[in-house]
Amino acid sequence: QAQLVESGGGLVQAGGSLRLSCADSGRTSSNNAMAWFRQAPGKNREFVAATSWSGGAKNYADPVKGRFTISRDRGASRMYLQMNSLKPEDTAVYYCAVHRGASPSITSAGYVRWGQGTQVTVSS
Repeated sequence: QAQLVESGGGLVQAGGSLRLSCADSGRTSSNNAMAWFRQAPGKNREFVAATSWSGGAKNYADPVKGRFTISRDRGASRMYLQMNSLKPEDTAVYYCAVHRGASPSITSAGYVRWGQGTQVTVSS
């Protein structure tokens, strides 16, 4: 079964940067929208960023606009999240997901495949 595998998480000081990567082992997501979600301890999973199948349309959650950048390499079946100016409130497990359609939805409904997550911890 095709798997999504996240990597690139870790511990960073506030103001620092990390780049998350999501690899699709099944290479079946090239025509689908993909997204990043995150879940902090004691909180619900929340939307972070999404990209359309082509990468031409993108959506970002308000707390990360201007700091995070989502991108994808369809040929390599990979998606990335460049995170700059990190804040302690960005601490969470970050998940990548594949949507059943092509548009960058900001809600979790419709995302049919999920990775296991990668931990991002931002210290103050």
